[in-house]
Amino acid sequence: MSTVLIVEDEKSIVDLISFNLKREGYEILEAYDGQKGLELALSGKADLMLLDVMLPLMDGFEVLKKLRETSSLPVIMVTAREEERDKILGLETGADDYITKPFSVKELAARIKANIRRSAGIVTAGGGSEFGPFAIDRLMQTVSKNGKPLELSQREYDIISYFLKNPSRVVSREEFMEKVWGFDYYGDLRAVDVAMRRLREKLEDDPAEPRYLMTKRGAGYYLKI
Repeated sequence: MSTVLIVEDEKSIVDLISFNLKREGYEILEAYDGQKGLELALSGKADLMLLDVMLPLMDGFEVLKKLRETSSLPVIMVTAREEERDKILGLETGADDYITKPFSVKELAARIKANIRRSAGIVTAGGGSEFGPFAIDRLMQTVSKNGKPLELSQREYDIISYFLKNPSRVVSREEFMEKVWGFDYYGDLRAVDVAMRRLREKLEDDPAEPRYLMTKRGAGYYLKI
């Protein structure tokens, strides 16, 4: 049974989400400020965090930034604002997904299910591979460069894994959205671009002049092996 951590300062919203997710079979943890939310997220008791942006003590972006220093826990950012910069900032900080208030419980449940399934179902039995200065351990889900482990999110690891399953071809943003984000993901294609930009910053010596994670203008992305 999966556990969802809800970090939200409005108790009525927490109660509504909690009631509906419990009906879907989830265990629930609750926090009403960013400091307590971060503490629970780092405890290892949750399988996913639903994180509001506007929180007392520590806002959602700060919580996410501190969490990503040590944890790849799946995070869905929740915001009442439609402003694009908030969504992009969340993704760039390390969020796996975002949803804007007001949202339907059905949509929220679908996103939670897709993100937990993706993070839990990626492990394959043994094996590894290498390209350039990189080594991939599929069992441990790690990537190293010149022998030094890279701090990748689960999504970033999934992207590299999908590239390696589809070598020597360009993968479109739509295909990544379907195959990596999940068929029931409701986000827009900009999430793919943000994820690729973050991943390139970690893989490349000079992200402005990439050697490995390449863009095919108008078509998508490919990994130069």
